[in-house]
Amino acid sequence: VDSVVVERSRDSQSEAGTLQSLCWGSRYVGAAITAYFSGQLLEIMSARSIFAITALFPLLVTLFSTSIQEMKIVPNPPSDSAVSEEEPGVAERLRSQAGELFKAVTEPRVLLPMLFVLAWQATPNASTGFFYFLTNELNFRPEFLGRVQVATSIASLVGVWLYQTRLKDMPIKKVLTAITLISIPLGLSQLILINGINRQFGIPDQWFALGDDVVLSVLGEIAFMPLLVISAKVCPPGVEGTLFATLMSAFNLAGIVSQELGAALTSWLGVTESNFENLGLVVTACNLSSLLPLLLINNLDKLEEQNDARGDE
Repeated sequence: VDSVVVERSRDSQSEAGTLQSLCWGSRYVGAAITAYFSGQLLEIMSARSIFAITALFPLLVTLFSTSIQEMKIVPNPPSDSAVSEEEPGVAERLRSQAGELFKAVTEPRVLLPMLFVLAWQATPNASTGFFYFLTNELNFRPEFLGRVQVATSIASLVGVWLYQTRLKDMPIKKVLTAITLISIPLGLSQLILINGINRQFGIPDQWFALGDDVVLSVLGEIAFMPLLVISAKVCPPGVEGTLFATLMSAFNLAGIVSQELGAALTSWLGVTESNFENLGLVVTACNLSSLLPLLLINNLDKLEEQNDARGDE
């Protein structure tokens, strides 16, 4: 799917943001539907039956893929004087694609925002300790956690919509700086739930936890969309899927680093599944660490200068 979106973006650069928004918006619609019905079906069907139904969807994707029209990519078509030369072998093609991929990833318009978002994603988070707090201390049940998942998927869809309608023409430096600064006080709002301050104002724990996850999901999606759009615009032919797989792998790796750093901090401060005395300190440290990637934000000035130069041409 990513490859097709990139190809269409190359045909119409001005529509790259719209295509990426449509693609990721569709994913989050499916995620919200799945999160909602998975809990409902589990009450009336066995787990084996649900897994059987789930296995059918990849078959539908395979069926729909037959309707996609594709053109074979030939990196270096032979000239008339070299028709008799042998076609490059598999190793040569792989080497050529690896070179194209490296060129695309090191393109400043991709590399600079990618480094910032990766650094932002890799900062430690308190999700592990906070999850135990929700389930063991506040006694949130699995069905409510399923509703939270539905809400976060819908919130991500809202983030895609906001980027498409309001933010796609804004400088990426302003977008990323604003998202970082806004996310910190919202993340620190978890301290209100940890200390039970929300109950003093009559706000149930469930509604407070739900609102926090929803807003942070919107911000995370807005931060992610500019990089996808830029990558689609500069991706060379033949490596579209590989480039986006590389980006997703990098973001997943940053997420793993974030989880591990957060788990180490949680363990160091003595927070366990039953001891939440220092959980507020963990949440504070993790959220303030999100300020560190701002040290890289000035590198995006070069990106804006490069975009202005392209616009003048």
